[in-house]
Amino acid sequence: MHSDECGIPRRAFLKSAVAIGGASALAACVDRESEVSVPTGTDDPASLPARQHAWNDYAARDDAGNVLPPRHHVLLHLDYDGSEPTADDRRTLEDALRSLERAYEWSNEGLLFTLGYSPAYFESLGGSPADVDLPEPRALSELEDPEFDTPDAILHFASDHAQVVLAAEEGMRGNREALNDGPVDATLTDAFSVADRRTGFVGEGLPADNQDTGGVPDSKPVDEDAPLYMGFKSDFEKSQATEDRVTIQSGPFAGGTTQHVSHIDLNLQQWYEQDGREERVAKMFCPAHADSGAVEGTGENLGDSPQLDDCADPLEDAQQRGVVGHGQKLQSVREDGRPIILRRDFDSTDFDHAGTHFLALQRELSDFVTTRDAMNATDITDQSAVGRRTNNGIRQYLSVTHRGNYLLPPRGKRTLPTPEGGDA
Repeated sequence: MHSDECGIPRRAFLKSAVAIGGASALAACVDRESEVSVPTGTDDPASLPARQHAWNDYAARDDAGNVLPPRHHVLLHLDYDGSEPTADDRRTLEDALRSLERAYEWSNEGLLFTLGYSPAYFESLGGSPADVDLPEPRALSELEDPEFDTPDAILHFASDHAQVVLAAEEGMRGNREALNDGPVDATLTDAFSVADRRTGFVGEGLPADNQDTGGVPDSKPVDEDAPLYMGFKSDFEKSQATEDRVTIQSGPFAGGTTQHVSHIDLNLQQWYEQDGREERVAKMFCPAHADSGAVEGTGENLGDSPQLDDCADPLEDAQQRGVVGHGQKLQSVREDGRPIILRRDFDSTDFDHAGTHFLALQRELSDFVTTRDAMNATDITDQSAVGRRTNNGIRQYLSVTHRGNYLLPPRGKRTLPTPEGGDA
C-alpha cells in the first residue's frame, strides 16, 4: 500500500476520487496516477467486437485463468432529452461513443463500457424490444422492497485506472475537449441528461481501503487481501456463464444481452461480528467446505472453481445442520455444468453504506429470476430437524435497495434503438 504526504492510502484515494467525480477529482487523480500510460484505441470500428458485453477476451486473468474484473466502475443513469430519436441524435451519440473507442483501448487497461436501454425507454417509443425478454423490474423476494430504477438508459464505464473512468465521464458530460490526447467529437449530454450517478470498485485491497462507511464493524476490519467486502473471491471461471450463453441468439437484437443491476446494502457488522470464519465459509460456500477447511484465505486456493460438487444436498444440510450455503443452493441452476448468468458485480460506498452493485448479464431476464429464486430457496428456509430456522446462505446480510432491467443491444444498434431494432 502506498500513501501520499497526507497519509491517504493510494487505493482509497482513487476510489474516493471516482466516488466524488468531477473535474477536480479527475485532476487530483491524474496527479496521483501520473505514471500510468493508458493504451489508445482504434479508428476502425470493425476491429471491435460486435457484442458490447464482449469483455472477457480483453480482460486480465489470474494464474488460475479466472477473469479479473476491472477495478473501477461508474454507472450513469440517463434520460433521453428528445421525444423520439432522430437520425441526428443517433449520429451524435455514435460520434460520442466512437470518441471513447478511439481514445482508449478496449481492455481493462483502457476502457470497457456498455450502453443499455430500459423497458421504460422502449415503452415511450410504443412497445417492447422485439424478441427480447425485458420486463419492468420488480421485487424478487418477500424480504425486499426496492426502488425501481427506470432511467431511459444506463452507461457503464469500467477500467483498472480510476483516471480513465473519470476522464471518460467528464468527456461524455462535455467537460473535456480531449481524451487520452484524442478529440471528443460529440458528447453524451448532446442527447441525454444524467439522472443519477453510481460508482464502485472490486479487487484485492480496495474493500479494506474503503471500510470507513456505514455497515462495516470497527472491531473486525475487512481482510487486506479481500477483493469484495464479504471477504471471499467470487469470480471463479466455472461459477460464471460464458458470454455465448448470455447472448441473445435471434431477432433484431441478436448479439446483445439483457442486464440486471441491483444495489444491495450489506450488513457487514452482523456478518463479521456474529459469525466466525467457519460459519462464514459455511454460509458463503457450504458446510462441507467449512468442515474440511477447503477455503483458504479469500479462496484463491480453489483455482477456477469453488468446488461445490463436494457439498451435500442443500435440503439435507438444512434439515440436519440448520445451515445451507449460498453457492450450494445455486448448484441447482446450472446448464452444461455452469451457471446461466454472468456476474459483473462490484462493491460500493454509494448511499454512505457498504454495498454491492450486483450487475448480471443473461440471455433472458427470466434466467436471472430463476437464479434469484434458487438463492431465495424458500422451500428450505424454515425446514430444520434441529428445531430452528435454517441459516439460509447470505440472504440475511443483504438488503436490496434498487433494481433495474436493461437491454444491451449489439454494438451496431446501440444508439437509440427502436423497439423493432431496424432504425438504429
